[in-house]
Amino acid sequence: MAQAQLTIDLDAIRANWRALAARGTAEAGAVVKANCYGLGADRVAPMLAREGVRRFFVATTEEGASLRHILGAGPEINVFSGHMTGDAALLRDAHLTPMINSIDQMLRHVEALPGHPFGIQLDSGMNRLGMEPAEWSALRDIALAQNPRLVMSHLACADEPDHGMNAFQLRTFREMTDGIEAPRSLAATGGILLGEAYHFDVTRPGIGLYGGLPFAAAQRVVALDIPIIQVRDVTAGESVGYGNAFVARMPMKVATIAAGYADGLIRALAPKTHLWAGDTRCKLLGRISMDLITVDVSAVREMPATLELLGPHQGVDQLADHINSIGYEILTSLGSRYARRYIGG
Repeated sequence: MAQAQLTIDLDAIRANWRALAARGTAEAGAVVKANCYGLGADRVAPMLAREGVRRFFVATTEEGASLRHILGAGPEINVFSGHMTGDAALLRDAHLTPMINSIDQMLRHVEALPGHPFGIQLDSGMNRLGMEPAEWSALRDIALAQNPRLVMSHLACADEPDHGMNAFQLRTFREMTDGIEAPRSLAATGGILLGEAYHFDVTRPGIGLYGGLPFAAAQRVVALDIPIIQVRDVTAGESVGYGNAFVARMPMKVATIAAGYADGLIRALAPKTHLWAGDTRCKLLGRISMDLITVDVSAVREMPATLELLGPHQGVDQLADHINSIGYEILTSLGSRYARRYIGG
């Protein structure tokens, strides 16, 4: 079969959640937005619920409604984007908790869904989502009187432990929330690793669950093995792939494998990326095309059926380094054409 196989280790995700939850005494939720970072909310989220996660976090109301269908009644599902125009029916019917980001959202929520649960998102310095200190000061007493389920903010530089922004945001968040009775949350994966001063009542592990940095101790979650369709001999002076982007300087063996940018393997990966045949490293040649990649397999003695792109030799963050990116982008770009195999869980 010319279909690459993406293997997702549910036991590794479970172990990563346990390890992050054990870093302190706060309740550990789980961030499952973007289809559990591309790994499949229908399989990952129920496993986390069985493990004991009672608060899940998604980006949009539509994601939340889909997750409610998967999880059923019980767990709290928090929506980072808050209460947008037109969201009321979905928020109500799926029993979602919007994280209110502005006075306008607060007014929209109490007018459309009086008595419906909500949370508050504050801007402690990132300038992305949430109420700024002045806005929060004007709304604080009114909002707190309605018993928000959670008051949260988000760290901008948590993956850099020594960055001064971390201490600044911690101080700002405390100034905005000290003395309130509602549960508080500041730390995602990076914040958890900064220490208990950042944990408050609820933590929100995300990328660390799925094996990515900054959780360097995370267990590897994904493997990607791509079938070899054809192997050919290329002589010195012959080109390989579109645009004659690679020209052989010596005779070599070239394998054509069944994946490409339609599968989330973007063209920018081409210059620095290698794949693996067992323990033999094989350089990617020429351009990545929509469905195919060409690879130098000259050093491979016994040709396997597949080449490894992600696995024991190379994780999502190492692959991301090739394009000056992050593991998040690699994970969430993995396409829908892979045959997905779940192990454990």
